[in-house]
Amino acid sequence: MAQNFLTIELPSLESTIALGGDREENLKLLSQKTGATLVLRGQELSISGTESQVGRTERIVRSLAPFWKEGKTISSVDIQTAIQAIETDRQDELQDLREDIIARTRRGENVRAKTFRQGQYIKAVRKHDLTFCIGPAGTGKTYLAAMLAVQALLDKQYERLILTRPAVEAGERLGFLPGDLQQKVNPFLRPLYDALYELIDAEKIPDLMERGIIEVAPLAYMRGRTLSNSFVILDEAQNTTPAQMKMVLTRLGFRSRMVVTGDVTQTDLPRHQTSGLAVAQKILKNVDGIAFCYLSQADVVRHSLVQAIVRAYEKHEQR
Repeated sequence: MAQNFLTIELPSLESTIALGGDREENLKLLSQKTGATLVLRGQELSISGTESQVGRTERIVRSLAPFWKEGKTISSVDIQTAIQAIETDRQDELQDLREDIIARTRRGENVRAKTFRQGQYIKAVRKHDLTFCIGPAGTGKTYLAAMLAVQALLDKQYERLILTRPAVEAGERLGFLPGDLQQKVNPFLRPLYDALYELIDAEKIPDLMERGIIEVAPLAYMRGRTLSNSFVILDEAQNTTPAQMKMVLTRLGFRSRMVVTGDVTQTDLPRHQTSGLAVAQKILKNVDGIAFCYLSQADVVRHSLVQAIVRAYEKHEQR
């Protein structure tokens, strides 16, 4: 079969680094997905293979141009989303996805959805007062919700931001941990703090918490309250009991929005205890005004190994 060759001139060394990726991992992934051979020499990308392989690779590379032209990091997820857009004729939707900036971090980085399902999740949160997002680790469930929440707070759409999760972890009980109650629960709430620090100066957060504008607390603190004019995030919801889930959902007050995130396959509750998230799925799936979003291992935006790990566990659990 005749070999075809194509050369794409890149505008700068930064573009070359961005397109190639760390240890040229991006080129390896493109080659794996298309069957073409890709070689970077200086600022030239050479593509060789069959006519269809070269043509497909060129379309993908040019679809990624908004990243490499600016020297922006290109992840494996960006490549896979570009491939999906080309294969399903969703290039316009991909353009909208890239242009929809949720927030800008203190380091000046744009926060946006990286996959189509993440984009649907963001749209659901903006449209519904109650959104459930269910999916494996690393899919951006909590991070994207926190980014939307903090930005909404900064834009004065809500008076308060409330971040909560059940203090349940495998093999650990709060009573055996050192320190006072706040010190005991802080390790459980660390992922929520991390998201806050992305957008708000660390020195400002204690003042916002002292004034009650931002509240990071274990789920037990929600009992008996009405959460009005607030953006509420319930994280690790698979570790709630059905009673706890009902309790927190019924706290929702006027002019408030709630996002519930979790992974039903990673429950740390005792074996005999049913997950409140699993029960809520069954009870609320057909209720108007409530959105359910599902992310999968294809939406993992952490290290590429995380995708492989999630995929391996999914296969094992299907046996």
